[in-house]
Amino acid sequence: MTSTLRIALPVVATMLLSPLAFAQTASTPAAPTTATPPAATAPASTTTPETGNSAATPAVQNASDATAAKSTFSDDQRHEIEAIVKAYLLAHPQVLQDAMDALDKQQKQADADKAKATIKSQNATIFNSPHQVVLGNPQGNVTMVEFFDYNCAFCKRALPDMMELLKSDSNLKFVLKEFPVLGPGSVEAAHVAVAARMQDPTGKKYIEFHQKLLGGRGAADKERALAVAKEVGFDMARLQKDMDSDEVKNTIDENMKIADALGVSGTPSYVVGDEVIVGAVGLDALRDKIKAGRK
Repeated sequence: MTSTLRIALPVVATMLLSPLAFAQTASTPAAPTTATPPAATAPASTTTPETGNSAATPAVQNASDATAAKSTFSDDQRHEIEAIVKAYLLAHPQVLQDAMDALDKQQKQADADKAKATIKSQNATIFNSPHQVVLGNPQGNVTMVEFFDYNCAFCKRALPDMMELLKSDSNLKFVLKEFPVLGPGSVEAAHVAVAARMQDPTGKKYIEFHQKLLGGRGAADKERALAVAKEVGFDMARLQKDMDSDEVKNTIDENMKIADALGVSGTPSYVVGDEVIVGAVGLDALRDKIKAGRK
């Protein structure tokens, strides 16, 4: 909220300063001007999911406008205006909340637009990568993707939701993407998990491994993940070898890049249709998103 407040204050100041700046400008006679041919302009910049480059946001532009407006006043005038702004905000504090709400809404919409563009441009990698775990019906009429970390408490809480969806929805394709963001132990567990997936393309053994490791007590790391893999019955000699393979590295690298492009920074996060859903939102909410994704 503090960072939002720092952005909101220049916006509010601009709202209040702009009429005064306009009045001051209007009261100053305009200097004679001569017609000049229009200057060539560069094409407007665009945002692409791949680069993340973008033009100045409205909040930054408003801050720049506030600085420009401030430079047109003397010190005495600025002090007087600051007193007016302060008095106004103290009398109408809801203005700040309204500004923060508007900024939050604007940011959420920008995030949603970015995710939607990424889902469109990288659809095959998100939903049909050869480096992913596929559970449920591979030919299902809707696909839900989950980014998860084996040490994420919220992922543990969401595990029963996934299992219930797989049990009750025969037309659901469920994709799991390792997204180890909670430390070295998570990275180690993800390496074991990818190596396990390499032995079990159908996912039948993997799902047992996944439930035991994610649903178990204690921190997940290499030692614990290997113990679970052995318990489930994987070929341990092959698994140890595969853990250092390019396939494991490429799988995790791909997942991290896709998550970054989607704006995913926490777990669990889901993708269904053209939408990203963040957090352990619950079974009913996931069903609603799946239903919408089928339309």
